[in-house]
Amino acid sequence: MSDLSAIAAISTPLGTGGVGIIRISGKNATKIADRVFVSVNEKKLSASKGYRAYFGKIYDGESAVDEVVCLVFRAPHSYTGEDTVEINCHGGIVLMKKILRLVLQNGAQAATPGEFTKRAFLNGKLDLSEAESVMTLIS
Repeated sequence: MSDLSAIAAISTPLGTGGVGIIRISGKNATKIADRVFVSVNEKKLSASKGYRAYFGKIYDGESAVDEVVCLVFRAPHSYTGEDTVEINCHGGIVLMKKILRLVLQNGAQAATPGEFTKRAFLNGKLDLSEAESVMTLIS
């Protein structure tokens, strides 16, 4: 696993949809998510094993923003090869941008286009031709 700072981005197309996904990957991804997410059973994502899902709410201070499901993937068994959290929220541009803003305010850096795939390549999860294929599919 790399020791790169956590990055975050909206991983679903911006537009009308039932579900939106915000992805956080890298060092302290689960701790950053814990700063905005509270599960109904009050379990911390940072204490979670990989391949687990948690239902709860995203908070902006004391105010609940949305009911969400958070998925935890542990290194090296994630797309990027790093600890990763995916926040599955209700769709909609305003809501997804608000949740992303909260994640960024709590320690993640904004991902650049293709950065998740770049990290997957750097961590040996994809070879160069696979990384190029992903970028071709996305564009």
